Amino acid sequence: MRETELKKENDFWKGTFRAMACPCDVLMDVEQQSLAEEILTAVTNEAWRIEDKFSRYKKDNIIYAINHSHGEAVAVDEETSRLLDFSNELFEISDGLFDVTSGVLRQIWTFDGSDQLPDGKDVKKILKKIGWQKVVREQGSVTLPEGMEIDLGGIGKEYAVDRCVQVARQKSGESVLVNFGGDLSVTTPRKDNKFWSVGRLITGSEEAYGLFQLFSGAIATSGDAHRYLLKDGVRYSHILNPVTGWSVSDAPHTVSVAAPTCVEAGMMSTLAMLQGGRAEEFLKVQEVDYWID
Repeated sequence: MRETELKKENDFWKGTFRAMACPCDVLMDVEQQSLAEEILTAVTNEAWRIEDKFSRYKKDNIIYAINHSHGEAVAVDEETSRLLDFSNELFEISDGLFDVTSGVLRQIWTFDGSDQLPDGKDVKKILKKIGWQKVVREQGSVTLPEGMEIDLGGIGKEYAVDRCVQVARQKSGESVLVNFGGDLSVTTPRKDNKFWSVGRLITGSEEAYGLFQLFSGAIATSGDAHRYLLKDGVRYSHILNPVTGWSVSDAPHTVSVAAPTCVEAGMMSTLAMLQGGRAEEFLKVQEVDYWID
């Protein structure tokens, strides 16, 4: 059952709920409880709409239809088409390192903190099911080869944050911060030049937090704070290379990037993680504000 909670904290209202398998916060720089309730309802409805439509865990949405199409063309609406366009853009600019068909790797990788690595033969076998370039896209439809899957989890949360920020702006001109599991964005600066203070988990510890002071824009974070394997002193990040099927080597524990929108920030943080040991070099070239642990 989906539930929300709203409470007053100092000089703002805080709404909480769960979506996309993570805790979600909505901080609202408003005075009236009724307005806070209205904003929270609008944001949760939009977040859950996106989750219901694009989650690969659902059995009655467009992603399920595509993944169970058995090689037949599936009609897609404009919103789905835009997300697939963005997926294609990320695939191209990353030279294939960002691939929304690579979610099938979860069948052989389980990032539970153990030392259980997949067998090399299994990795080679599953690579045959990966490759965005194999997907056929025509106006208004997509054709996925038999046995392949699409998983938009790599961009879905950031997209949801940006959509919910737009929804919140329609409800109030005051500052609202939307934070979905550490990916966050603010509608407009707070009154009296105040900022939003937001903590973030670093270096894999359950208690060590960095602190962001956010006035405007968005921040997205990628990392292995919770999902990793550890074998013979080597930490294997949950960031996987879809070309090799193996964990990206020498990847930072955490990469956070600031950008005008959460989708842009998420794109940069994810692409940086995919660079492994070259993450910081990549970010310097992009000329963005970033934090690496």
